[in-house]
Amino acid sequence: MNKNTNVTWHDSSLTKELRRKQNGHESTVLWFTGLSGSGKSTIANAVAKELYNRSIRSYVLDGDNIRHGLNKDLGFSEADRTENIRRIGEVSKLFVDSGQFVLTAFISPFRADRQIVRDLLEEGEFIEVYIKCPIEECEVRDPKGLYDKARKGIIRDFTGIDSPYEEPEQPELILESSLYSVEECVEQVISFLTAKKAI
Repeated sequence: MNKNTNVTWHDSSLTKELRRKQNGHESTVLWFTGLSGSGKSTIANAVAKELYNRSIRSYVLDGDNIRHGLNKDLGFSEADRTENIRRIGEVSKLFVDSGQFVLTAFISPFRADRQIVRDLLEEGEFIEVYIKCPIEECEVRDPKGLYDKARKGIIRDFTGIDSPYEEPEQPELILESSLYSVEECVEQVISFLTAKKAI
């Protein structure tokens, strides 16, 4: 619900289609979801680098980075997680409108929240990329030491430990990061985008 009653939408002088034409490629959201330590940020940034090498405009929105600024007022309760994803969805929509690819790396544990973002966009503009990795492997990697803290009760509401992660039911793409290297995962994303004629 919009609490602002005295605002009016102002149409842009440039359309999404014009920006896409100028850029020479489609624009879409690559929504990387998965457990902490699954490789979301690493793979998203590697894909962004490959897109850059192909002169394709993109930007990575990373979960931790966003919480340093735009969402620094949010915690990790279920309500705050939902608001975190809602805001990112709105920002992602702006990037798509600008004619760019936006790669988001967020745990985004709840299916309903990911669906809200999908519903913000037009058909085909939301590509859910599930970074599938067993929690045991994520704990071995544990780049931030978060699982250990969660197991000790130092961190509460940690996804996969005392807060659920709802696996995507029909993602556009599944990357098994425990079986494939970062480079191989990037190849899978690029192949998918090429087949979709997005690039």
